[in-house]
Amino acid sequence: MIDNKDSAPLKSKRNGDVMQKNLQETIQKNEISSTDKPSKKCTVKQTPQDSSLIPTLGVFIFLGWNGILVCVLFYGTLFATNVQRSIMIGLCTLSVVLPRSFPGRLGFLLGEWLAAQSAKYFGLTTVLEDENAIAQIEDKAAIFTCEPHDVLPYYTFCFNPSLKLLPGHHGVVNCCLVTSMLFKLPFIRHVYTWICAHPVDKKTFLGRLRNCESFSFIPGGVQEVILMDEAQDDEVVLFLKNRKGFVKLALETGSPIVPVYCFGVKGSFGHWIPRGEMISKFGRTIGFLPLIYWGRFGI
Repeated sequence: MIDNKDSAPLKSKRNGDVMQKNLQETIQKNEISSTDKPSKKCTVKQTPQDSSLIPTLGVFIFLGWNGILVCVLFYGTLFATNVQRSIMIGLCTLSVVLPRSFPGRLGFLLGEWLAAQSAKYFGLTTVLEDENAIAQIEDKAAIFTCEPHDVLPYYTFCFNPSLKLLPGHHGVVNCCLVTSMLFKLPFIRHVYTWICAHPVDKKTFLGRLRNCESFSFIPGGVQEVILMDEAQDDEVVLFLKNRKGFVKLALETGSPIVPVYCFGVKGSFGHWIPRGEMISKFGRTIGFLPLIYWGRFGI
């Protein structure tokens, strides 16, 4: 299922159903294996789903800042007093000025907690088709290429080292590379740093490859959001044909590419995507598409 600017989208509900069925069969046939003793069989790691108050709070802190900033902007513009507006502007400015890792170790501990609560809330299940092969990649970085992007690639949390889902040194140093625009927004820049995310720019990309530090990223990026069709909720868009730069860098550094597909992302959030060439161009320029999305309880 590939889409690009030069050809019509190749989308299929049936193919997605077959992939989902195969995943369920894999989970049923294979017992959960220990990361200490890699097996030739698929390794399945499951987190029981728990959408109670605490996991919901964790996910809200992780993913809710977009809505919070919109509400702050709306309230500050239309209803806030001068004192309230000054406080809002001061806090946002302080967040932008402070290092994005602030407050250091305490922030990263919160990030580990957010990752753990997100795993519970979404009922994370990870399937490694060949854990031993990944564990044997010892002297170089591995590039975990994830798809699809969809409205919000919230599954970035699953690569947090604290969850210990990947074998060997990959489970210790792995991070997720996301659009650099997120690290220019107040408060959001801190939250994504705490969950071990970094900007997906060429400097960071090459730096981690040369330092043998594995990472994950989404090749399709914002273009997949632009090509989404709300009228076709049973279809998944993948934009890969023109995304070859990372393959070239992998060849230059001898780094293996590990494909990752995330089931269950489609339909996780209700959304409204503004349309038009100007909006699409703006989204490609800044690295993400301005849109409205909502989750549980309509928030």
